Amino acid sequence: MIAVRREGDGHVAELVLDRPEAMNAISTAMAQELGDATRELAADPQVRCVVVTSSHEKAFCVGADLKERNEFSDADLIAQRPIARAAYTGVLDLPMPTIAAVEGFALGGGSEIALSCDIIVAGESATLGLPEVSVGVIPGGGGTQLLQRRIGWGKAARAIFSAQKFTAAQAAELGFVEEPVPAGQARDRALELAEQIAKNSPIGLRNAKKAMRLGADADLHAGLEIEDACWRATAFSPDRAEGVRAFAEKRAPRWPEA
Repeated sequence: MIAVRREGDGHVAELVLDRPEAMNAISTAMAQELGDATRELAADPQVRCVVVTSSHEKAFCVGADLKERNEFSDADLIAQRPIARAAYTGVLDLPMPTIAAVEGFALGGGSEIALSCDIIVAGESATLGLPEVSVGVIPGGGGTQLLQRRIGWGKAARAIFSAQKFTAAQAAELGFVEEPVPAGQARDRALELAEQIAKNSPIGLRNAKKAMRLGADADLHAGLEIEDACWRATAFSPDRAEGVRAFAEKRAPRWPEA
């Protein structure tokens, strides 16, 4: 239900949601596979950017598998919870830059997977939203925290409390989506952007993301200290030496293998 493909020279990994018969509804088994796949990617030093895509042209992911949930006892739901959390946090905690390529429906957990990525590219026919309160739950894959950090409290409150669904254009206007594109082009655009990102310093990419993530909820002084620590970890690395040398020699960097 989850596939991992390498693009080009292998520095871009495509993480494919691949349960098309259920429009990628997240079952317990699929959540387990997603958690396993993200752990493997996180441990792979060759990967510089990850693009999350779908094998279904009309759905990125429609959220939790409610048919499975309908058969759950309370004990079943409690037992599934850590598996589900590991799936979403697995995407969120990937140390390299991540891009979601959204086509079709990205609802509930589907939007939360997208929000767990650093950048969201969405085809113009995409539909995004966190409608969980309409079925008696709340966003539980990071949505209540990630959406407000992305678009602000008031806009996130309106979106979550109203269970509203958004077109790609509406989502882009809110800041929910970074880049709307013509329908059917989200994957190609996301992979193009990933290849551009992957040309840069692997150590620099990871430490820039680390500084941004750790500093996001810190005050400015603490954030600058976090930035300084990440700068030091990069500046005294082989990547800095190669980057400066390549600039002086007017050539593309040949980043050292991790």
